[in-house]
Amino acid sequence: MTFSLGSRAACARSHSVVPSVEPSSTTSSSQSVKVCARMLATARGNVARALKAGSRTLTRGGDTPEFKRARAPLSNPRPCHFALRGLAHVCHASGVGMSPKQFAQLQSRVTGAGRSRASATPGQSAPPRAHEVILGVDPSLRGTGFGVIRVARPQVFALAQGTIACPASWERSRCLAKIHETLCDVIREHRPTLCMVEGLFFAQNLQTAIIMGEARGAALVAVATAGLEIHELAPRKVNQAIVGYGAAQKLAVAKMVQRMLNLAELPAPDAADALALALAHAQSAGRFSLAAPKRI
Repeated sequence: MTFSLGSRAACARSHSVVPSVEPSSTTSSSQSVKVCARMLATARGNVARALKAGSRTLTRGGDTPEFKRARAPLSNPRPCHFALRGLAHVCHASGVGMSPKQFAQLQSRVTGAGRSRASATPGQSAPPRAHEVILGVDPSLRGTGFGVIRVARPQVFALAQGTIACPASWERSRCLAKIHETLCDVIREHRPTLCMVEGLFFAQNLQTAIIMGEARGAALVAVATAGLEIHELAPRKVNQAIVGYGAAQKLAVAKMVQRMLNLAELPAPDAADALALALAHAQSAGRFSLAAPKRI
């Protein structure tokens, strides 16, 4: 015979009341029958007391409105409703503190009512757009790197890459014009929808900072004229996303980019940085990130 006890205390009480009887060769059969009968009667009494105590504990929470709502019949019952109903029984029976507001929040999360209300709220921002073709730009006056990737399953592959090289004999204005024209041609050919630009860095030389700002401005004008969505990401965050180490060398970044894109040859350092920018955005898209790219 199997008995279902209401609590651990009842089990402990039943074990403490019932004496342990070991069979002995000197005990007669009639005495063994009497001892077994006493044990059975004691166990039955303990089970009855445990069930009565459990029913009293459950009825304590019957007067509260939350308990009544949990026990009320449902018009459209679902498995989650039965789970919440059982949760209300457990909380009231065991004395676990749960306010009516917390119970309503838990019920809305399980049933999905909160998500449906949130999606129907007017004026809420739409989910982020999924970009298939991404352009990465690493601006520099004499060697601006660019790379275009296509986000596909199961693997991302490169569409174009290169470096906009300008000889040292060229004037700065000529270099800026070539950066603008080349990026316009790349955008016109591959039609990306998003551009990732390397973020600003702190330069100790003021002249270097001015020149880098001019090259960055020429690249941004070409991208913004085409109507692309522009994001920027700091170089250390790009290295962290691709290599796993923020202070990684350019050679390590280039090798990881070659491996991720299945390139036949190792890309040039500036082109590898541009491809790394695009890959960093492709990896962060569709998942929560503490270091999300900044839109500019």
